[in-house]
Amino acid sequence: MRFACLGSGSRGNALVVESGTTRVLVDCGFSARETRRRLGRLGLEPDDLAGVLVTHEHGDHVRGVAALARRHGLRVWATHGTARALAGGDLAVTWIAVDTPFAVDGLQVQPFPVPHDAREPCQFVFSDGHRRLGVLTDTGSVTPHIRRRLAHCQALVLECNHDPEMLAVGPYPETLKARVGGRLGHLSNAQAGELLAAVAGPCLTHVVAAHLSEKNNTPALARAALGAALDCSSEWIAVAEQDRVLAWRSLAAN
Repeated sequence: MRFACLGSGSRGNALVVESGTTRVLVDCGFSARETRRRLGRLGLEPDDLAGVLVTHEHGDHVRGVAALARRHGLRVWATHGTARALAGGDLAVTWIAVDTPFAVDGLQVQPFPVPHDAREPCQFVFSDGHRRLGVLTDTGSVTPHIRRRLAHCQALVLECNHDPEMLAVGPYPETLKARVGGRLGHLSNAQAGELLAAVAGPCLTHVVAAHLSEKNNTPALARAALGAALDCSSEWIAVAEQDRVLAWRSLAAN
C-alpha cells in the first residue's frame, strides 16, 4: 500500500492511494488537464484510477472532478450533502454514509465526519487489512472521534493550514481570518501538532503536512510543529506543496 500527493493548498488538492492494482484519487482540485499532467509524474494515467473520493464541495477539492470523471468514465464517491452540491449534468455520484466503511476492490475506506464549513464534509482512513493511512486535510477543530479514527495509522496526512500569528497580521480581511481560524475553518500548526502527539504510535512511519496556506504559513513552521510533537527532527516531516508532486510513499506491514 502506498500514497502520493499531486499537490496541496488553497489552489488545489489531490491525493492518490494505491493498494495492489487498485488506485483511487482523493479529491481533484486541479483542472482535468493539470491532473493528468501530475498523474503522469507518478507514471499514471486517469484510466488507471478506480475513481475519485470527494471530501467536500469546495473548489480547491472538486474543480476537476466532473470533467475528469466524465472524460474517463470514473466513479465518484461522496456523502449525500457533498453529492447534492456536486449535482448537475450527467455526473453520477455514489453516495457514502459519513461514518460507514466501504470497499473499493481490495482497498478498505473508512469515512469520518469533520467540523468544516461545507454541507457534509468527511475525511478518510484507508486500509489494505494490514496497514492504515489517515487523511485529514480540512477541519477547523479536532474532535474525540477524529482522534479515534486516526489512531494506529502507519501514515498520516495532516492539515497544517496556518500559523496564528501570520494569519493575524496577514493580508486576509477580518471576516476571512475569523473563518480560517474558527471552529469550522482550518487547523493551525499547533492544533495539528497536538493531534499528532495524541494519535502517534510506534507503527507510524510517514507524516505529511498538508494544505499549507501560502500567505499564512511556511513549510519550516509546519515541520517544526509536527517534529516537536513527535520529538523528532523536523526534516523527517514531509510537506505536500502546492506546485510540486510529492512522490510515492510506501507503508510497511507490521
